[in-house]
Amino acid sequence: MDNSTKSYSNLKATLAMAKASFRSILRSPSAVVFSLAFPLIFILVFGFIGGGGIKIDVGVDKASDLTNPIFMALKNVSVIHLIEDQSEEEMNSNLSKGRLDAIINIQKNAAMPPFTVNVQYTKASLSNGNILKSVLNNILYKVNTRSGNAPPPVAELKETTVEGRTYKTIDFILPGQLGFSLLSSGVFGTAFVFLSLRLTLVIKRFFATPVKRYSIVLGEAIARIAFALLGALFIILIGHFAFGFTLIHGFVTVINMLILSAIGLIVFMGFGFTVSGIAKNESTIPPIANIITLPQFLLSGTFFSISAFPSWLQPISRALPLTYLNDGMRKIAFEGAGLMDIKHQLLILFIWGIGIYALAVKVFKWE
Repeated sequence: MDNSTKSYSNLKATLAMAKASFRSILRSPSAVVFSLAFPLIFILVFGFIGGGGIKIDVGVDKASDLTNPIFMALKNVSVIHLIEDQSEEEMNSNLSKGRLDAIINIQKNAAMPPFTVNVQYTKASLSNGNILKSVLNNILYKVNTRSGNAPPPVAELKETTVEGRTYKTIDFILPGQLGFSLLSSGVFGTAFVFLSLRLTLVIKRFFATPVKRYSIVLGEAIARIAFALLGALFIILIGHFAFGFTLIHGFVTVINMLILSAIGLIVFMGFGFTVSGIAKNESTIPPIANIITLPQFLLSGTFFSISAFPSWLQPISRALPLTYLNDGMRKIAFEGAGLMDIKHQLLILFIWGIGIYALAVKVFKWE
């Protein structure tokens, strides 16, 4: 059959465009910096700072009984840092500022139960407070079992358990940096590429060929997803082997994180398409894109837990898509959750995806 009579293959065209786009991404300094360099720098910094695990600072009330088995057991827990040299006023001030994670007062009773454990937590350090609750639960269970005594009034701590794993700084930071990378790539990368293709009339030239419009979008999406997944894999492996980033189920956990990364990137690319449709020229992309990305970088648990925010700000944080991507990543990596275990996070991302792509279709311009 003559070559001129062969049917045109949009699949080949899509793959060819994906290959060309992937090469252009690799040659783009900004793509490499935002997708790999920045996240890797943060991971290295926080990894070296917190590579040995977190520390929970617990102030010991001056009136505490320091000879009881509960206090002795606490002293042997490596993540617990007991502070005994501060006055009551200093401890209360530091607790309110988040410099202490809790204040503990253990009293010996003349009657049953033999001990009463009073713990005061702070909203500025809820995550560390929850870890302390688990540690105390474990200690109380062992003390009660060993002594044969009835459970003391604080037995409600038994609702949580110690998993036997140290929750390291890298376990919180790395998923947040993956989200940072995916959001940057999805918004900035997509916006700049499609605006450039439109302004340079490249897309208009494509219309003179048999290439379908969906091939243009799909080719770019495939290239960006492939680059993002390679970057995510690199970051995960560096975090795991260099700093002990927790991967509960090993290879399966990595695969689940990469699948979630692809889903997140697809959603974030919708923001990029929207920005490219709104922007008039390349100089207007950064301010528009920053309006979308900066609040999410700061409020979505990228660098620290949203539980540290004021109560009025937390609902805003919980409305942002990056919050659910970061939360899903942490559940998969540290808690061993599967994709079916993070259905709530996936549902929110899916809702955001529908909404942002509906807007992108309205504002996106081909010419």
